[in-house]
Amino acid sequence: MRSPLHGVRVLELTTMITGPLAGMLLSDLGASVIKIENREGGDPFRSHQGGAYGGHFLSYNRNKRSLTLDVRSPQGKDIFFELIVQSDVLIDNFRPGVLGRLGFTWDVLTKKNPRLIHASITGFGGDGPYRDRPSYDAVAQALSGVLFQFIDPNAPQPRGPTLADNISGFYAAYAVLGALYEREKTNRGCRIETSMLEATIAFAPDAFINYRRHNMDIGPLSRVSASQSYVFPCQDGKCIAVHLSSQTKFWEGLLEALGRQDLATHPDFAERKNRIKNYEKLRDVLAKTYLTRPRSEWASRLDAADVPHAPVYNIPEVFDDPQIRHLGTFYRVQHQSEGEVWGIQPPVVFDGQRPGKITPPPVLGENTDAILAELGCNAEAIGALKDAKIV
Repeated sequence: MRSPLHGVRVLELTTMITGPLAGMLLSDLGASVIKIENREGGDPFRSHQGGAYGGHFLSYNRNKRSLTLDVRSPQGKDIFFELIVQSDVLIDNFRPGVLGRLGFTWDVLTKKNPRLIHASITGFGGDGPYRDRPSYDAVAQALSGVLFQFIDPNAPQPRGPTLADNISGFYAAYAVLGALYEREKTNRGCRIETSMLEATIAFAPDAFINYRRHNMDIGPLSRVSASQSYVFPCQDGKCIAVHLSSQTKFWEGLLEALGRQDLATHPDFAERKNRIKNYEKLRDVLAKTYLTRPRSEWASRLDAADVPHAPVYNIPEVFDDPQIRHLGTFYRVQHQSEGEVWGIQPPVVFDGQRPGKITPPPVLGENTDAILAELGCNAEAIGALKDAKIV
């Protein structure tokens, strides 16, 4: 299969998650991505688990090539501009103004390459009172109102995986795809801006709309009560999740599976609006029933009653689930110096096939010589550039 973005060339001036994820999403679809890194450690995510090839870095940098380059030096700038001329997309996730101070303003870039698409990811936007503040995942989650919907007000504590970082990367990649399509008609590039703040708000719109339209008091249980989502510990100490949504048949199926038809006529639970209102009370009632049998038995009963449910897996358990094994969700590839590398397949299929071949994330500067050679530098020139410490 020919990958959808075969022939698209992307430059990454990014670190951590937002920009690297955007670049990886494009590379998964076949784009050729060059990740520009500094020689002194490269992307800080490389060393989060020690060394320079840690799991955090591996998670967001497959299918890329690494070029070490000092873009502050005159020679480094020249090389960068040569790459810009040959590229379709530039992604950066610096604070506003950083690229400008390096001499890479949009006016300069678009003069070098009028067809360039530049995607800029910031914490809070390109201007405004917060433009110069640093931002990471918890900061954007907090300011967006999303973190409030997760934390227990009596014991506030951020939990779980990154959200704002990943969401921002997805929105940036989505915008790049739109810009590439538009360029097919206009033959001109454009500058894209997205922020962690707005991306996170946009990703979870229902709380804001329900607050404005219905004056709802939004809190950590608002969404789960409306969707009738629960997690219950079972007799064996394992947990199971149930999501009833709004269909009456799932509520009825749950009562059948649990043998709790008595709740069908209970004044607090008979109607969906009352089940939402009395969410915590219903949860506590059902929890006592779940404690009477092991998880596997409840799963069989819920399956027979066609109730949406799943075991609450820990990370090792996910690998062994039969559906995940059937899908081939995880892959293993070999890196020439780092050995076996695990990863997660792009979760899309085109005409029955994954988008393309997976290559492991590069070690720092792994492709520098090859990329410089592609720009016309011979071995002597490449050596001189390294001696000058600009690559």
